[in-house]
Amino acid sequence: MATDPICGMEVDPATALSAERDGETFYFCCAGCRTKFLDGPVSLTVTVGGHARCGGAAERPDAPSGKYICPMCPEVQSDRPGPCPKCGMALEPAMPAVEEDDGELRDMERRLLVGAALTVPLLYVAMGPMMGLPIGLPAWVAPWAQWVLATPVVFVVGRPFFVRGVQGLLNSTPNMFTLISLGVAAAYGYSILDLIFEHKGPHEVYFESAAVIIVLALLGQVLELRARHRTGSAIRELLALAPPVAHLVGDGEEQDVPLEQVRRGAILRVRSGEKVPVDGLLTEGRSSVDESMITGESMPRERGEGDRVIGGTINQAGSFLMQAEHVGADSVLSRIVQMVAEAQRSRAPVQRTVDRVAAWFVPAVLLCAAATFVIWMSAGAGAGRALVSAVSVLIIACPCALGLATPMSIMVGIGAAARQGVLIRSAEVLEALTKVDTIVVDKTGTITKGRPGVNECVPAKSFDEARVLALAASVQQGSEHPLARAVVEAARERNIEIDRAEEFESATGLGVSGRVGGEQVVVGNAAFMGQEGITTAELNPGADRLRQRGCTVMYVGAAGRLAGIIAVIDPVKASSADAVRALGRMGQRLVLLSGDHPAPVRAAAAALGIEAFEAEMRPDDKRSRIQALRAEGRVVAMAGDGINDAPALAESNVGIAMGTGSDVAIETADVTLIDGDLVGVARAIRLGRAISRNIRQNLFAAFFYNVLAIPVAAGVLYPIHGVQMSPMLAAAAMSLSSVSVIGNALRLRGVATAGHD
Repeated sequence: MATDPICGMEVDPATALSAERDGETFYFCCAGCRTKFLDGPVSLTVTVGGHARCGGAAERPDAPSGKYICPMCPEVQSDRPGPCPKCGMALEPAMPAVEEDDGELRDMERRLLVGAALTVPLLYVAMGPMMGLPIGLPAWVAPWAQWVLATPVVFVVGRPFFVRGVQGLLNSTPNMFTLISLGVAAAYGYSILDLIFEHKGPHEVYFESAAVIIVLALLGQVLELRARHRTGSAIRELLALAPPVAHLVGDGEEQDVPLEQVRRGAILRVRSGEKVPVDGLLTEGRSSVDESMITGESMPRERGEGDRVIGGTINQAGSFLMQAEHVGADSVLSRIVQMVAEAQRSRAPVQRTVDRVAAWFVPAVLLCAAATFVIWMSAGAGAGRALVSAVSVLIIACPCALGLATPMSIMVGIGAAARQGVLIRSAEVLEALTKVDTIVVDKTGTITKGRPGVNECVPAKSFDEARVLALAASVQQGSEHPLARAVVEAARERNIEIDRAEEFESATGLGVSGRVGGEQVVVGNAAFMGQEGITTAELNPGADRLRQRGCTVMYVGAAGRLAGIIAVIDPVKASSADAVRALGRMGQRLVLLSGDHPAPVRAAAAALGIEAFEAEMRPDDKRSRIQALRAEGRVVAMAGDGINDAPALAESNVGIAMGTGSDVAIETADVTLIDGDLVGVARAIRLGRAISRNIRQNLFAAFFYNVLAIPVAAGVLYPIHGVQMSPMLAAAAMSLSSVSVIGNALRLRGVATAGHD
């Protein structure tokens, strides 16, 4: 293997493009990299960030480069494009590129044009006399003219079908191309024999049928490849969101650098109308950011100092400075692309049944075709009619439609979900979403904004407000919990000095502790204070009063004494009420489980109309409650955003993480809502139902088509109505069947999730 000097991609010298410089040969993954190399001097060093920006592999840097897979047989992988050795379908890139070079489609289009150019005059020669049209050829010459026109169509234009059909037989996996090849070979071979051997009367040849089968099959392949190309549009659109360059600010100067050279901690400027280059923290300025391409939220979000911005979103107003936090493969955009790509390749449970049926489908069709030929011959219909019926059976059967029914719906549906900010981990999750009847939600960051603020600080005797905030902020400054951030932010706003805490410890569901200036400081709930031997009686009445106002109360202890209480309020999101109503209309039962005190939990539940709620729930308590719900026979989806939600997310049938939450919750979840909005739960369920419904429609259409079409092609209607299907009509029906399945799947791109289910 060799390394592309422009993008760093590993390439095979035997197949890669090359160029020489100073007596040395360099190899390239694509024409774009080779052109860039030849345009002028370049630094032959591989930049960190891989080859994400080169035209040959615009993908996530750590994605497997140069890997191709089969949409029908995902277990088949190859390092180069070509046909699948099992089903014969064209392999697709595991990770679609921004600008894909689809050589398979171009090849099929060229073959279609050549085939059509030869088949049109062939049809005129073969069928002109039947319609009273002059062909200008003697009767004995016409069959030979048909042979001349049909032969290049069959053996040159139709070569890929024969190669794939034979390859399937050699691998003991006969496929759609095997059926097409046998049908064409039978029609062409019978015609050759009829042409060679002398007999009385006119020749009975089917050269036009052989050629038309090839041309119509090619037309179906072209339409199918174009439609399949559109199924990867979701990933291509996501890849295209990243801008090629970023404005790096350093030493009072700005310079434009390639996105791959941006490192964590770099200060970047984003001007009005530009895309945010990477994930980071807004450090100076304010803006209105359009996040619709990532989260699905149509309204721009106001962002100020301290707010996080996502790479790929658009700065609509004003210029601001930001500090890069997540770059390359760690960015939200890269993680979305990877998750969507993996989910699109996953297999739905129903696919196992389809695979078992498909394994027997082609052998059964071959037997059916042979039986058709024998039955018609036994009935004295003659070899011509028997051949037409048998060939029609071979051609009209379409295992491809059956095999594509599920994968295409999954690919398009999961891509559509990603466009709307819903990341679904696998096809199995889709099926689980359709069965969910109970939604369990956390409070902080799920139904509330997750951006709490300090409402009041009440010091105990011998302490003052500044001292209480200083102690609490010092211990919590390293925490990512929303309540901890609120305390730290309040201390900074008051210009209170925050010391460094040592011996920091976290007790999940209780609080945190550490040493500040030699004193042992604890921050948490009343139970945590009790464990530490600190009495809270002095401030309990004040704490109860604050809870009645919907506040969350934290106790602060220092050196074994109560220092004070801090009341933090986290407003309920305006959209949460709409989400609760939408879920109610969908027949979902809602349960609110929170680790907070009963008073603020009760207030939040009352504001949203949630009847079932429980407070002071530790992570194990939430998990146990979900276990109990499942024991009742309920199918439970849990929505949460914190580390303490991870056990409950893992225990539920479907774990739904808020994208604004912790990495642990997101990694545990089956579904991630990028915008962290509860409305996304209703959106995910609607999408799951729509995708599952689409899969059922495709499977029904594929099965119904084959069950109905094969008997008609065999000639069951001929004795009754005198109707005999020609191989040409069978080829047209076969081509349209695959295209119709993909077309139905593509309808999911426009599925509405805002309305009623």
